[in-house]
Amino acid sequence: MHLFYTPDIKGSDYELNEEESRHCVKVLRLQANDLVFLIDGRGGFYRARIVHSNPKKTVLSVEEHSTEYGKRNHFLHIAMAPTKNIERFEWFLEKATEIGIDEITPLICERSERREAKTARLNKIITSAVKQSLKAYHPVLNEPVKYKQFINKVEEQKFIAHCMEGDKFSLKQCMVPGGRYTILIGPEGDFTPGELQEAVDCGFRPISLGNSRLRTETAGLEACFEVNFLNR
Repeated sequence: MHLFYTPDIKGSDYELNEEESRHCVKVLRLQANDLVFLIDGRGGFYRARIVHSNPKKTVLSVEEHSTEYGKRNHFLHIAMAPTKNIERFEWFLEKATEIGIDEITPLICERSERREAKTARLNKIITSAVKQSLKAYHPVLNEPVKYKQFINKVEEQKFIAHCMEGDKFSLKQCMVPGGRYTILIGPEGDFTPGELQEAVDCGFRPISLGNSRLRTETAGLEACFEVNFLNR
């Protein structure tokens, strides 16, 4: 199946941009009358046929369109501190997209060793993972935000995963299925005790992701997996 990401698609005719056209013609060697599939990132899934094959502007004709393709019964937002090695954060974005996630916010914490993230590049990684895993929904990647600014705005079921001592729950114990969830994942040095208390004061429930001490990106992926598994 040849899949293209077309977020601005409207109507029954569509022109692939130059990057996608080049991939279509030069890499995949597709020609006029070949069948392709399109996703708009908002749940739209399209079957289309190539009308004119050109490496700069390939023209398609849409034959069939379905909405809410592969829609899940929940919404998952993970706010995670970008890792010092950005490749680990990129790995998380790729795998979380493949498993199923709706929104990601790079979180700047007191112990964050990385305080910036180039969202344009990161979005390309997400788009590639969307196409790879045949997802019709494209996760939203927000700009990095400071911890205190973020936690005061969250209204969904909200959780904070941390490695400190104290009472913690599993997601299975406290998550209401079919809801909207926000999970906080801290930096390599974990959240500070003060940050944990601030989150609890804002209504976040402390959770454990198992007995092992996980890397930041692994913890984010584990949370993603658990939420999707519990909502099956």
